[in-house]
Amino acid sequence: MLVSLVGSALDVEASDLCATGRGTAQAAYARQVALYLAHTTLGLTYTEAGRLFGRDRTTAAHACRRIEEDRDQARVDQLVDCLERAASRSIGRLSSAGGRS
Repeated sequence: MLVSLVGSALDVEASDLCATGRGTAQAAYARQVALYLAHTTLGLTYTEAGRLFGRDRTTAAHACRRIEEDRDQARVDQLVDCLERAASRSIGRLSSAGGRS
């Protein structure tokens, strides 16, 4: 869910977000956004978030610091805020659907 959300918003293929190499600058930045959202919105630890994307905890921590710094730019802040809300709504729908019999 998170991979497709970020990939769609930043025009990056899902496979590029999870690729083992760095990839293009656009793919690397999209991966940093996804790592940030995995940590902040999903509540995953740096280790858990990193594993989702084949990275270690220090890479996830770096991604979170980078996106936090970039949020000082209005354009980035709006994008990340929109993605946070979309991810939260999706999580809410999944939680609601999971509780049905």
